[in-house]
Amino acid sequence: MGTRKLFIRTYGCQMNVYDSERMGSALAADGYEEVATPEEADLVILNTCHIREKAAEKVYSELGRLKPLKAAKPDLQIAVAGCVAQAEGEEITRRQPMVDLVVGPQAYHRLPAMAAKQRATGAAQLDTEFPEEDKFDHLPEKPKARRAPAAFLTVQEGCDKFCAFCVVPYTRGAEVSRPAARVLAEARDLVSRGVREVTLLGQNVNAYHGEGDSGTWSLARLVTELARIEGLERIRYTTSHPNDMTDDLIAAHAAEPKLMPYLHLPVQAGSDRVLKAMNRKHTAEEYIRLIEHIRVARPDIALSGDFITGFPGETEADFEETMALVREVRYASAFSFKYSPRPGTPAASSEQVPEEAKAERLARLQALLTEQQTAFQHSCIGRTLPVLVEKPGRNPGQMVGRSPYLQAVHFDCAADRVGEILPVEITASATNSLAGRAA
Repeated sequence: MGTRKLFIRTYGCQMNVYDSERMGSALAADGYEEVATPEEADLVILNTCHIREKAAEKVYSELGRLKPLKAAKPDLQIAVAGCVAQAEGEEITRRQPMVDLVVGPQAYHRLPAMAAKQRATGAAQLDTEFPEEDKFDHLPEKPKARRAPAAFLTVQEGCDKFCAFCVVPYTRGAEVSRPAARVLAEARDLVSRGVREVTLLGQNVNAYHGEGDSGTWSLARLVTELARIEGLERIRYTTSHPNDMTDDLIAAHAAEPKLMPYLHLPVQAGSDRVLKAMNRKHTAEEYIRLIEHIRVARPDIALSGDFITGFPGETEADFEETMALVREVRYASAFSFKYSPRPGTPAASSEQVPEEAKAERLARLQALLTEQQTAFQHSCIGRTLPVLVEKPGRNPGQMVGRSPYLQAVHFDCAADRVGEILPVEITASATNSLAGRAA
């Protein structure tokens, strides 16, 4: 047959976006080209996320919607990839026999061979192993071509923290860091394709400990070397753990202007009792002192966090300690969720907080976080911020870019300015975006 057609649907985190791009690259080397709809495809991949509530059931619902397409095109291959694939394994093909490929996030470089074997044998293929070799060793040298000025770049994967609520150590495995030379090579390639900003990705990115030219490199050393790449103007990283926020990384925020003044540093709760139950291995006070240290190094830094309400055993007093921490830290943005059990995690078998209490606490927390975010957004009015122009906006003549604080900024300018960093005077703010005019 001629060129095979590929459709990838991506759920969840930035890491999955990056993984989907690399799956596309691996399959492109095997003769596939991507298409816009499942109906056009010879291979449909659902790249799944297991973080959100009822993640597996949502995947099965999507598979149900693909069933008529599979019936109409018997040769269509359907693959489930990512963290739900890792967690569910053979259960996916048992519940949905139409699924041809089940591949965990450590094995997607083997997708071309798995797809070929399934076509040859007709038998479903499953690979959810954590292989000894690094999957990054087997990816094509050049990633999928990029024209957008901002790109994700995975530098670390997996987590060794084993927080009691989290599935990541079970679905992504132990911490693995990419060798620094390969990260730098990919960054240079991205810059050659028009990228001006990279976000370094990892489930626990500030635990980066990649092999360098003179021993093991920290994330701070990696950032310093990336900043030397001509044409790379901005560097970000996510997601971090407080226990790995080292002095050299904090110092990098003060010393390296290309490292953006925005930090996502989840705390999850403000009660030491709850933090201990979560296996977070830090106290609320330690987190607050860490934030103070970071703000001394970079006074204009904007902070983002993650919070869980209704973790098993959380009392009203515990929740009030979380509210107190939020008031003290003052966040520019945050993500907050009701606790929901993840099968196989320690907290799932604990006595659960009633749903109504979780929801009521979440509403109070989100009201406070929204108040803080609104205040931060409003504080930008009247300032002139450097904005990386990314794409056209909804209105004629309007463009959208990103501020150093990761805010979307809408303003009028010529479409050929994409990829440039322009000074924009901020004139108005909304909950999640800013408006301005080119200065």
